[in-house]
Amino acid sequence: MNASSALLVLTGTLLTACGYGATFLLSMHFKLLGGNDLDTGEALAGAMLGTFGGILLVGWLARHVGAARMTALSALFIALGLAGFGFVERVSPLNVLPGFFMGFGWGSFYLAAPMALAERTSDSDRGRWFLRLGTFQMTGMTGGPGLAALTIRYWHWPVNSVLYLIGGLCVIGALMLESFGRTAPCKRLSPVQKQGLRNVHAIFHTRAVYPIVMIALGACVFSGLMTFQMSLMQGTGAHAGTFFSVYAVTVAATRWLLGQFVIRARREAATKVLLTLMVLGILATFAVPYHVMFHSASAVLLGTGFGLVYPVIETQVVNDSDAGHRHAALTWFVASYFVGVFGFPALGAWVLVHIGPGALMTLITLCGITALLLAILRDRRGIDTLSRA
Repeated sequence: MNASSALLVLTGTLLTACGYGATFLLSMHFKLLGGNDLDTGEALAGAMLGTFGGILLVGWLARHVGAARMTALSALFIALGLAGFGFVERVSPLNVLPGFFMGFGWGSFYLAAPMALAERTSDSDRGRWFLRLGTFQMTGMTGGPGLAALTIRYWHWPVNSVLYLIGGLCVIGALMLESFGRTAPCKRLSPVQKQGLRNVHAIFHTRAVYPIVMIALGACVFSGLMTFQMSLMQGTGAHAGTFFSVYAVTVAATRWLLGQFVIRARREAATKVLLTLMVLGILATFAVPYHVMFHSASAVLLGTGFGLVYPVIETQVVNDSDAGHRHAALTWFVASYFVGVFGFPALGAWVLVHIGPGALMTLITLCGITALLLAILRDRRGIDTLSRA
């Protein structure tokens, strides 16, 4: 892949990821409209439904228009969802609709983007490109809302104006991704792929089952701390924009500085170390009321742990599947991720409103510890245990 094509796909990914990151502003948006975190959870539940719609259709659509073009169309759906949220002036059940468009776009993008790269890279360099793609994705997902939160706080921009602006960035991203598909056509003929959420037996009786479950739990941690950051930090003196910004800088810095080392390291050991850092990041959040510096420490630990573990286990899912099931394995991986990203906030919102922030933090902690225990169990029982069942 030449430099210009790489610049198009990575920058387009960055701008599109800013669109997903705007969902972290929904808690603020609905509170300004007179709602609460239950409305945020409801909108993200709609996003989860849209996600599964996108995941189920992206394989079929990619065969007709190409995976790269599918990423461009996905960015447009995200822009449409953001415009819908910006247009809403009062809380109503119709907030599920822009959430559905947002989820459909991001779910499609999250699957189509690695598919497009997998079609254009070899097994030997796929991990390096997945790492780069993930770096730009995570930078946009957290850096975008970080800058947006600072803009709202210091420049006093209305939240709906910020949503429109980020939607415009997604449109620009769509144009760049479309250009990428034209300038870097797929020259390798891929084997016939088993698409969608079928072939569950073939996927879940391979090495891929562990990272598929672990990414769901890690996504619960990520979405829980990000979506409800403003509510969890209320009264502590910490600001959500600082957490988003420190997290984004940490992810970008650690992936560029440590990414190649992590990719080359023994994957089993790297996964456990990174998940341990993620759990420590959760525990640091409990200490924020005692000293605000724990807020930044939590962002650094979470950004290093979850930020680095994602591309490691995404590469494992692809390389540990046979050639004919790689798209299906990625489909399950992405579906599992979005169960955590969009499904957990719906549960977390109920826990936060009806039980309290302490209960929500305990639930998030349990998700992180369970992911770590699964990584340990994977080594102790042996990777091939399920395949012999």
